[in-house]
Amino acid sequence: MGMGTARLAERFRALKARGEGALIAYLMAGDPDLERSFAYARATIEGGADILELGIPFSDPVADGPTIQAAGQRALRAGTTPQRVLELVRALRERTDVPDVPIVLMGYYNPVFRLGEGRFVDEAVAAGADGVIVPDLPLEEAGPLLEAARARGFALIFLATPETPEARLRRLGEASQGFLYLVGRYGTTGAREALAPQTVELIRRARRALPEGLPLAVGFGLARPEHVRGVIQAGADGAVVGSRLVSEVERNAPPERLRALVGALKAATRR
Repeated sequence: MGMGTARLAERFRALKARGEGALIAYLMAGDPDLERSFAYARATIEGGADILELGIPFSDPVADGPTIQAAGQRALRAGTTPQRVLELVRALRERTDVPDVPIVLMGYYNPVFRLGEGRFVDEAVAAGADGVIVPDLPLEEAGPLLEAARARGFALIFLATPETPEARLRRLGEASQGFLYLVGRYGTTGAREALAPQTVELIRRARRALPEGLPLAVGFGLARPEHVRGVIQAGADGAVVGSRLVSEVERNAPPERLRALVGALKAATRR
């Protein structure tokens, strides 16, 4: 049996007991190449990320902003394939100094479909991954992947947006394992300390619609510790930071820079 769903649940439980939210750190696997990607991922974990989210680069990333799209292009140019992403996960798991941090993949449906849902889940579990987010796979078409994932204790994590109606939020919450990922287009209010009021309202609305006990993670172009703090204070269980970290990789920042940045973001999750 895969332990992904259990590992994620345990991580959220432990954080809640300590009065902390989860910092979910996103990096594009293979950006700028697999070797440096490994160093960045380790630095992110050492900096205190509670969950590591690794992007699988894809040629047509419809749901990504420009920063992540550019990272995917760099990773593809470096020869990153879905198999190599799994090798990266395996390498992270095998290094004994990398703690038991949940690792969640994020990738488009086409490579999963081409490999076959069952085989994709088997290989991801064997590599040590705990779950997957598939941004272009609607709930209505997720049956085969959901079935394969549930059979292996591998978390299939669904996305919701500010436009998702309440009844659909409920259905997504019932299907989602690990956590529900609420992705926003409203963004933050730039230099102001607080989040936009509609972001806070959105988090509360989602929280009310979701099943008891399902963690809610929010990604909103969160870039600074005060954004992370705002999301956690509004009632989210986790905050996802992606583009901010990826832009450091784009600038060829040393891994230590990423470690320090993640440390500051993680500190903001402590209530």
